[in-house]
Amino acid sequence: MGEVEPWAAGLAGHRRELTGYCYRMLGSVFDAEDAVQETLLRAWRHGDSFDGRSSPRTWLYRIAHNVCVDLLRGNGRRALPMDVGDPSAPVAAAMGEPVPGRWVSPAPDGSVLADAADPAEAAVARESVRLAFLTALQLLPPRQRAVLILRDVLRWTAEEVADLLGTSVPAVTSALQRARATTRRTGVGAGGPMAPPADLDPAHHDLLDRYVRSFERYDIDALVALLREDAVHTIPPYRMWLRGRADIAAWMRGPGAGCAGSRLVPVAANGAPAFAQYRPDPAGGWRPFSVQVLALAGGTVAGIHYFLDPRLPGRFGLPARLSRAAPGRLSRAGRPGRR
Repeated sequence: MGEVEPWAAGLAGHRRELTGYCYRMLGSVFDAEDAVQETLLRAWRHGDSFDGRSSPRTWLYRIAHNVCVDLLRGNGRRALPMDVGDPSAPVAAAMGEPVPGRWVSPAPDGSVLADAADPAEAAVARESVRLAFLTALQLLPPRQRAVLILRDVLRWTAEEVADLLGTSVPAVTSALQRARATTRRTGVGAGGPMAPPADLDPAHHDLLDRYVRSFERYDIDALVALLREDAVHTIPPYRMWLRGRADIAAWMRGPGAGCAGSRLVPVAANGAPAFAQYRPDPAGGWRPFSVQVLALAGGTVAGIHYFLDPRLPGRFGLPARLSRAAPGRLSRAGRPGRR
């Protein structure tokens, strides 16, 4: 590999953008990290196959794409619980068994969003990892998924995408049209390149501060007052999900009461307001429990997605336990907005 080694040493410098691509393709931060690790290993082992006709970056993306397609083969699509069934009733019903590997999972913005000097480009990138768009991507066949990501998110030319996928420009154009039509039916990616979303305004920051205070006090009346009337509540890896203030309140007072006494730590996840939740530990302090990703609409909380995986807070650089109260107010560092 003699001539390849000088640039091969810089392969890891592409890790973040490759993780972002793999995350959008696979819908799981854990799968994405595994895919990127495999990509870098293959690139290192087979560097002598690089012929210089494309850039090292394009070559790495080609390897990453092939790794993702291999991982997707034979696996069902990832989704959110409300995408695969009706709301659960009655509220007090058993949660059932977890269904691992079935759901999209949140990712730290810093792991999947590359730095962008243009604020508009940064905003579009954040929109492209929001849960709604991520789940819409999972509806697409792998090639259409890749074309939509490369063309509408990463802004590659049709010629560059055709070269990466080993196909023609007309085939890329056709795949992009079909992908846009599918995502349009879901209400995201309205048929063309995504427009930058609006940053959170002061009223939204106040709403999030009140959410944290209400949740940490476990004041259900105050918390429910912040919800939109038809708000949704999901708890992957479980299939059950809830819709509406009344059912969410009943759940939190009943089966969800174990969350009382929790602490929330703001994190930057999926371009949206999010919190790492630590539940009280009988041995003292608080232990990782979930990452909550919120959807806001019209000055209310329209959705709360609890991803119950104690490994997730660690992906955000947070400790394995809290020995004292975490900061209760939403810090500027945890607010999605301009990067």
